[in-house]
Amino acid sequence: MFSSVNSVALFGMDACMVCAEADLSEGGLPVFEMVGFLGSEVKESRERIRTAMKNSGYLIPPKRITVNLSPADLRKSGSSFDLAVALSLLMSMGIFPPERLEGTVVAGELSLSGEVKQVTGILPMVLEAKKRGYKKFILPEVNALEGGAVSDMEVIGVSSLKQVVSYLQEGEDIAPTTVSLEDKLMERREAGADFADVSGQALVKRGMEIAAAGMHNILMIGPPGSGKSMMAKCIPSILPPLSVSECLEISKVYSVAGLLGEDGLVMQRPFVAPHHTISPQALAGGGVVPRPGAVSLAHRGVLFLDEFPEFHTQTLEILRQPIEDKVVHIQRAQGACTFPTDFLLCAAMNPCKCGYFPDRNRCNCTQVQVKKYLSKISGPLLDRIDICVEASEIGFNELIRENAKEEPSENIRQRVVDAVEIQKKRFEGTKLRFNSDIGVKEMRKYCSIGQEEEKLLEKVFSKMGFSARGYHRVLKTARTIADLDHSDEINTTHISEALGYRGIDRRYWSA
Repeated sequence: MFSSVNSVALFGMDACMVCAEADLSEGGLPVFEMVGFLGSEVKESRERIRTAMKNSGYLIPPKRITVNLSPADLRKSGSSFDLAVALSLLMSMGIFPPERLEGTVVAGELSLSGEVKQVTGILPMVLEAKKRGYKKFILPEVNALEGGAVSDMEVIGVSSLKQVVSYLQEGEDIAPTTVSLEDKLMERREAGADFADVSGQALVKRGMEIAAAGMHNILMIGPPGSGKSMMAKCIPSILPPLSVSECLEISKVYSVAGLLGEDGLVMQRPFVAPHHTISPQALAGGGVVPRPGAVSLAHRGVLFLDEFPEFHTQTLEILRQPIEDKVVHIQRAQGACTFPTDFLLCAAMNPCKCGYFPDRNRCNCTQVQVKKYLSKISGPLLDRIDICVEASEIGFNELIRENAKEEPSENIRQRVVDAVEIQKKRFEGTKLRFNSDIGVKEMRKYCSIGQEEEKLLEKVFSKMGFSARGYHRVLKTARTIADLDHSDEINTTHISEALGYRGIDRRYWSA
């Protein structure tokens, strides 16, 4: 008897519908074969399925059994097909009627005891099933919250093979799992570091406020101990809240990476801070079965690179394309996959190896050593950074002032949220979300300037050695500053401030 059950295969973040077909034949020797361009872990599932069915009380009859995962030209990897294959066999054995799985997709790994175990990539699987018109998805109970976030889909979480069969025989009623993303996103989360704990550094705080409001890249330069790392950790406390679509975008990446927590979804903007020894593959993503790297795990959040020049040059140069295109393409023999990389880059560095340049009273580095240290950050990468701020040393008096009241993150965040709301209205009906997303085609529409502002930019264009990219990034930063100022027009004050953030880096690299 022939039967089939729908499932889903993943390659990167791309999902493809798969049909688990099973045929039990009377003729020939008893054998259990699985075909369909299978990876090693899928081939091994034959023994998992056989043992799980036996321990659940369902003995496979001594017949010629052939299982095919269709389409045969698509490579299947992972353990998510176990449950679909087992149910296909049970349907062929007449344990439950085929109508019970009409319009249903199944995914899950089986343990030898018959337990249905967690699998990665459930969220993109459920989204693909919904896109293809399916209405029900049977998946591991552990993944139920993740799958339940997809609206208009009946998600059934199960814990064992026996429970699934009982449900399909209409012996057990399992309530579908539903998750209200709007309600979850409205829940207040405790923030970590707060800008109220940072003494001084008004210039850096202002730069970070602008960066958070428009999702602009920012670089901090300053001596050791000036609070660069601490301020970077404060950025999540001023970022705008996630929208429902952004929550699903981020959760898809973390689902494929197998990094979703107990909530089943990522409810806050990610803050990813890899060590400077990270490999290029770990940063960009890769593997035989491609997995997202740090640049994708920071999607819609912050990628913090501390000790910026200590990263390998080859690793840093990988950032250029993801920053510009906001996606990274991974090529493999069996195909290509794309991961999103729309992140806010926050980098921190000392100005030289000892950390005190250009203070020649304390800096022991020669001019050649300073140049060699700074040259680890290439010009093209530096050109992609919108805001460069200088973190000054904190004096003793600033540290011990008891009455000093630093502005808390909540106040800064409110201004950021107001600016984001302005951008939301401006970009309504487009794919743009933040000012940093504005492309060359949209510059004239969203970043138009008057004659006085144009003359100012013309005056500094050649003097500061701007590239076309640098010119556009200044305008986008000025647009964000104007939004924070609740100004419809970009004026000379906004452009002057944006230019100031592009000039500090040249103080060091041109020295």
